Formats: sequence, C-alpha cells, structure tokens
Amino acid sequence: MRGHEVTLLRSESATAPLPPSSIRVAAFRSTFDLASRFLEFSSDGPIAIFHAAAVSDFTVGLVYQREDGNRLRAVCSSKFSTRSGNLLVELRPTPKLLLGLREWFPSALIYGWKFEVEGDREAAVEAGLRQIQEGRIDGCVVNGPAHGDGFTLLEAVGRREFADSPDGLYSVIASRLAAC
Repeated sequence: MRGHEVTLLRSESATAPLPPSSIRVAAFRSTFDLASRFLEFSSDGPIAIFHAAAVSDFTVGLVYQREDGNRLRAVCSSKFSTRSGNLLVELRPTPKLLLGLREWFPSALIYGWKFEVEGDREAAVEAGLRQIQEGRIDGCVVNGPAHGDGFTLLEAVGRREFADSPDGLYSVIASRLAAC
C-alpha cells in the first residue's frame, strides 16, 4: 500500500471481501476485543489510524423478569425458558474507543468515521466536528443517509473536502498521507 505496512482490524462478522494478502488482518469479536487489539499496536511512532469500525454502542447487561406489582427481578440462566414469559434486557453503553486513541497513540494521525442516519447534511457534519473535538483526532469522514450522497472529509485544521465516491475519498486520504 504505497510502501506502508497496513494492518486491518476486522470484525469476525464482517461480510466485505478480504483485502489483498499484502495487508495483515487481525480479527476482533467485540468492542472490548477491539480495544485490546488497539492496545497491542499502541505506539509513539509515526502511524495513521482510520477508525471506521461500526462497533456495538451497547452490550447486554442484566436480564429481568417482571413480578407481581410490576417490580423487576434480575434473573440469571445459561438458558432462558419461554415458559418464563417476557424478559427485559438491560443495554449498557460500551466505551467510545475513539476517545482513547489519542492517549494510546499520541503521535498518530487519527481519523474517525461518522455515519449519520437522522437529520440533514449540516447536522451530520456538525456531528463529525464534535467527534474531532471530543476525540482530539485529526479528522473525520462523514456519510450516511443524513449526509446524503458522497462523503465529507473534515479536518481539525479546518479543511473540509467533499468526495462524491469511495474512489474520490481514497484519493483525498492518500493525498493527506503523502503529505505526512
């Protein structure tokens, strides 16, 4: 990849085709597993990270059964019977890995990804700018139904560039890497 060593941290459930054999692939199962993979590669060296993994925002917490009087009782089982009736599952937020990347990779060029479903392009871009600030990252690629066609590449230095296709986005990113 233009003389760079590339490692792809790829979900075990990913359905996209595998990359060329010149790219090292390390699989992960969950948000917590991805965090451990990032830590394996933690470095002060000159690296670039493009964090586009759509990891789970939530993990399963406790399971509850409603008792008389509408009180909830936590239940544990390796197999829940349908005879138990309705069960309620607690969803706990997972950590935002992007927020820890700057600490783990202080000198890295870090780009996030913001796929927005609701709102309009302006709201999607604002969400991308928030991601840059909160994560102390160098840039963010914004797309999704709220954004509409194409991609907007935002950068912490104030640069903003639109790409109408994946190939156009790749060209813009390659030019940023070449400038480093």
